[in-house]
Parts: sequence; structure tokens; C-alpha cells
Amino acid sequence: MSRFSLAARLASFGHALRGLAELLRHQHNTRIHLLATVLVLGLAAWLQLARGDWIALLVAIALVWIAEALNTALEYLADAAVPRQHPLIGKAKDVAAAAVLIAALVAVLIALIVFLPALFPAYSA
Repeated sequence: MSRFSLAARLASFGHALRGLAELLRHQHNTRIHLLATVLVLGLAAWLQLARGDWIALLVAIALVWIAEALNTALEYLADAAVPRQHPLIGKAKDVAAAAVLIAALVAVLIALIVFLPALFPAYSA
């Protein structure tokens, strides 16, 4: 095991930022996630939501971004390992895409649970 190096830790942040830039430049769905993130955070700030609501929204946003990043990483690795069409690679990509869909649907449900009572207090329980 190598010794701790501040330079290596800083370089790892550079790799992560390059990965984020890759997502934003080349993954169209990520731009949709970015727009949704900005809108959700803006609405949450405007409504001055409680700390617990912020936590729920931030966890949901992180879940979607993490799922999208892992889906993209799996796609890149699969394409590099097996450049031609392969039924198992196709299934793996579909399952990874399903993970993003599940994360996004859960995020929408969390947003509805948080925002509907804040926007329409007469309908809150």
C-alpha cells in the first residue's frame, strides 16, 4: 500500500471532476437531471423548507446522480470490453438504465411528498 499523498488526493478530485464534466458533456439525460436539480433546489429555497425536507430532497438528488454516473460507467466499460452487440451486455445496460429510472421515479415521489403540502397547505394532512 502506498503512503498518503496530498498531491494524489488532489489529483483524485481532478479525476472526479473530469468524470462529472464527461457526464454533463456527453450524457443527454444528465442535462435533464441538472435542470431538475436546479429547479428543485430553487423551489426548496424559495419555499424555505424545513431541514428534514432538504435532507430528503438532497438524498433523492444524489441517488439519481449516482445511478446515472454508475450507469454511464457500466456502459463505457461494457462497450470497451465487448464492442460488438452481445445479449448479456444489452441486458446489463438495460438493468443499469432501470436503476436510473427507479432512482428518478423515487426522486419524483419524494419531491411530490415534500412540495405538495408546501405549495398547497390546504391539502396537507
